Amino acid sequence: MIPKHIAIIMDGNRRFAKQKYIARQQGHMKGFDKLTETLEWCLDIGINEVTVYAFSIENFKRSKEEVDGLMQLLKVKLEDLIADRKKIEENGVCVRALGNISLLPPHIQKLVAEVENLTSGFNRSFLNICLAYTSREEMTSSIKLIAEGLAEGKLEDSDVDSKLIESCLYSNSCQPLDLLLRTSGEVRLSDFLLWQSSYTLLSFVNVLWPEFSRWDLYAAVLFYQRHQGQLEDIKRAHDSKDTSVENELTDDTALRKEIFLEDVNNKKRQQIENLISIK
Repeated sequence: MIPKHIAIIMDGNRRFAKQKYIARQQGHMKGFDKLTETLEWCLDIGINEVTVYAFSIENFKRSKEEVDGLMQLLKVKLEDLIADRKKIEENGVCVRALGNISLLPPHIQKLVAEVENLTSGFNRSFLNICLAYTSREEMTSSIKLIAEGLAEGKLEDSDVDSKLIESCLYSNSCQPLDLLLRTSGEVRLSDFLLWQSSYTLLSFVNVLWPEFSRWDLYAAVLFYQRHQGQLEDIKRAHDSKDTSVENELTDDTALRKEIFLEDVNNKKRQQIENLISIK
């Protein structure tokens, strides 16, 4: 079985640049090019959702020169996506940004909103770009949304459970995560998708991201296939517990949650519309 949803920590751009005696910005550019290539490989073998760690909140601590360079590169790539609408439409790619987008420069926020709006009607494949993201901030944001719902009387204390928290995460529209890859040989998650990877296979690839190959992807998929049966057993046991809890919910509780989550999604859509309208 091919994993439906994979996530990638694209690590090693700076080390690649150092090894090749090129500027850091060129290393990051090679990394963006590799992402485009990897997405094509994923589509070729039937992986229809990919989540990538493009820019961590921690990355803001890097030098101003490097951060500005990354923002400029992101600007160019987002503009390319908007200009290449035909190719996106052919592949039915829905692009979503996950993270605290308000931390990004205003012109990047606007471009992100335009890309999300442009591709929101597509559902053949999904690209989730984690920008200004850490898992701890994501979980904090979810808790804040729920706290606001409680304060406004839209929720009751008894409504709050792990399912509701999960529904308020940036990734609430994503499929369950099957496989998480990290390149460069580092063996850590760096505050990436900690909630979502609870029942996910982890593959650490000892190659720098710009040098990641089709065969490295295939090896990771093979690793997933070898362990997929064990993973499914664990997921089934987890899902059966969740189902039993859901069955205990009253109609009032379910309705409150439904209305609250619809309100959260409406606010997200309004935020996108507001950003697009900025001149």
